[in-house]
Order: sequence, then structure tokens, then C-alpha cells
Amino acid sequence: MKGADMRDHYDFSDSVKNPYAKRLKKQVTIRLDEDTIEYFKLLAEKNDMPYQSLINLYLRDCAQAQKDLKIDWQ
Repeated sequence: MKGADMRDHYDFSDSVKNPYAKRLKKQVTIRLDEDTIEYFKLLAEKNDMPYQSLINLYLRDCAQAQKDLKIDWQ
């Protein structure tokens, strides 16, 4: 069976949307200072996790808490 014939054997009428679809991660490109990356790499190593996951957790915490940016230029 090939092509459209194969589709005749699948019934998706009772399927439901993936409840985790909103939680899927999206790949982005971001420029970070080297010392910032090093900080998160060291912290991630202490916590036995990938540094990118740690950065994601930190940013998610900021977003959920709706933290406001405070800039103190010196």
C-alpha cells in the first residue's frame, strides 16, 4: 500500500490535541556576554544540568514572576 491508500487505514476522528504543545521549546539565537555564559555553565555544572536548561529555567522564573527589569548603570 502506498500513498493515499495507506491513509484509508488510519482514523484520527477521535484524536485530541497535544496538551503539552504550548510547552514545547523553540530554538532561538541569542547573543550573551562570555562572562554571563561562564557563570551559567559553572552554576549548571554544580547542579548537574545543561547550562541552556538552567538559563531557560531562570528566564521562565522571571517571566512567571513578571519580574521588572531594574537597570543601575554605574
